[in-house]
Amino acid sequence: MSQHRVFFSFHYERDACRVAQVRERCSASVISNDSEGVKLKSYSSIEGWIDRQLKPVSCTVVLIGSETAHRNWIDYEIAKSWNDGKGILGIYIHGLRDRYGRQSAPGTNPFDKFVADGLCLSEVVKTYDPWGEGHDDLYNHIDCHIGDWVDDAIMIRGRYPEAYATAT
Repeated sequence: MSQHRVFFSFHYERDACRVAQVRERCSASVISNDSEGVKLKSYSSIEGWIDRQLKPVSCTVVLIGSETAHRNWIDYEIAKSWNDGKGILGIYIHGLRDRYGRQSAPGTNPFDKFVADGLCLSEVVKTYDPWGEGHDDLYNHIDCHIGDWVDDAIMIRGRYPEAYATAT
């Protein structure tokens, strides 16, 4: 397992607390982006921030909450990541608690709406649904496996060097 810089893509308003906890507990094999830039206001400033954050990373991790698949900026991050040759994977986070201690409904797979080389991206990009008996078990499951998941995502992306993703 090697160390990689990753970009975490997520629905900021709904899932920032869950993501902060994932970041806190992430193993040393993953160095994440700075999410403070999402507070920018204009379209061009947000797009520029995303582009700058994605430039040095080798993988994008989409943290899938109940509304993730319906966010335009997440769609942009998925397409940009794939088309720039980054590894990409999804982790369902509905079982993680928000700042009020609540879990949420599972979201739909955001990769379902993309096609690359005639394949639905969800057939290529792996998603993971952490399991465990309690809240801490879910975070521990992510922490124990995220480095391997990132390595695998980078390897998978390498199998499709010319594939360009478009939204359907």
